[in-house]
Amino acid sequence: MREAAKKGRPEFRNVGIGDITGKYRMPPSAIVSILHRVSGAGLFLFLPFLLYLFQESLMSEISFEHFRGVVGNSFAKIIILGLSWAYLHHFVAGVRHLFMDNHLALDKDAAQKTARWVLVISLALTALVALKLFGVF
Repeated sequence: MREAAKKGRPEFRNVGIGDITGKYRMPPSAIVSILHRVSGAGLFLFLPFLLYLFQESLMSEISFEHFRGVVGNSFAKIIILGLSWAYLHHFVAGVRHLFMDNHLALDKDAAQKTARWVLVISLALTALVALKLFGVF
């Protein structure tokens, strides 16, 4: 037996990635926090691609046609949709954090509720972007 168990002390274990997905159920605020960090990192890593697309769309008529060709590719549309989700989620979660910075919705129930709203709003806005991106309207 371990010494901690013998003495009646609580035992603290390191949590690995496999433990998070299988053993523990994370609250919505933890999921939103993790996704906020992931979306920020994704936006940072794809910033050169976004700046390239922006440059191609504004430089000239010929470069705009090249931009339309790049964006017309299905793989590029999926990447743009992922980046759109990252931006929208990061923005909505940032607004949530601004409210929390002003001491609003800090208790556990309100924090979980606003976290759920962040997920719903960001996914709904992303669905609208997907509909527009894939030509539904």
